[in-house]
Amino acid sequence: METASIPEGFQIQEGVPTAQEYVDLRRAVGFRPVDIETCGRGLRSNLFGVVVRRGDEIAGMGRIVGDGAVYLYIQDIIVRPEFQGLGLGRGIMDRVMEYVMQHIHENPFVGLMAAVGAEEFYERYGFSRRPDDAPGMCLPAGFGTS
Repeated sequence: METASIPEGFQIQEGVPTAQEYVDLRRAVGFRPVDIETCGRGLRSNLFGVVVRRGDEIAGMGRIVGDGAVYLYIQDIIVRPEFQGLGLGRGIMDRVMEYVMQHIHENPFVGLMAAVGAEEFYERYGFSRRPDDAPGMCLPAGFGTS
């Protein structure tokens, strides 16, 4: 698999953002709000992660969570709106997929949840939409809070 090049002025590196950077990225793209302490705990539980930076500023990220053998979930492929359309998402996803291919075991499940309108982006990597007779499920935002 050929990895996309990152535009000049940006660097992609293995790792995860700080909890504050993660909260800010989520907010920038309209993801569910999550408190900083919870984000910090979640970021420590990755199998793999990459961040894209321009100087000290975080421009995007991606990570993989799961058990590392049977289930891998691609999570948080995020590019700040002002940097979208530059190929950063492709660079992030290429690095994530390199990890998947290097650490894949016999017949794993590799999943992700795509934002509305992003389905074609992930289809380029071989992902397919779940058929109506095999729907995905999740708990609603705010579940378990009073």
